[in-house]
Amino acid sequence: MPGRYIAFEGVEGCGKSTHVKRLAAHLDALVTREPGGTVIGTTLREIMANTANTHLSARAEALLMAADRAQHLHELVVPTLESGRHVVSDRSVYSSLAYQGYGRQLDLSQLRQFNDFAINSRWPDLVVYLRVDLASVRARLQKRDTDRFEREDDAFFRRVMSGFDELAQSEPDRWLVIDATPPKDELEIIIRHAVCERLGV
Repeated sequence: MPGRYIAFEGVEGCGKSTHVKRLAAHLDALVTREPGGTVIGTTLREIMANTANTHLSARAEALLMAADRAQHLHELVVPTLESGRHVVSDRSVYSSLAYQGYGRQLDLSQLRQFNDFAINSRWPDLVVYLRVDLASVRARLQKRDTDRFEREDDAFFRRVMSGFDELAQSEPDRWLVIDATPPKDELEIIIRHAVCERLGV
């Protein structure tokens, strides 16, 4: 049996990285991320996160994301799933729809088309969307060094968050929407139960 492809989504500071690791440990799954899940992806991530790259166009950013994703699925995600092991990823193709689509206001249908080509139509089996409010995001980001995306203004973050909400509403069978405000240990149990129930793992 192939493994299941589980992606965590949400705006910066929602706690994805913590709960990706915790769920993966419970499922004995591969932990990975986008961008940067491969050696090539790490190079692309450095370009996109670098705060000095203020001149990077929205289209170039979207194409770099798709390139990272194509390599990630080809090199790591699909072979792991085919081996029978689950994959838990910090972000997926849906981040491009939210960030480059809603956030950067690029055409969503075009983004879907070339990202579907990049991933060879292998979308996540389940998306765990950790939902937080903007005030919580800002409070969490103040506690760490921020990258190029994390330095965007409130209007950008509101568009991204609205985008995630709309994406989740459009595919309720694929998405789990979870309030990310409970304490970490409590939230871990909530996520674990919801994922295992939905996927039967």
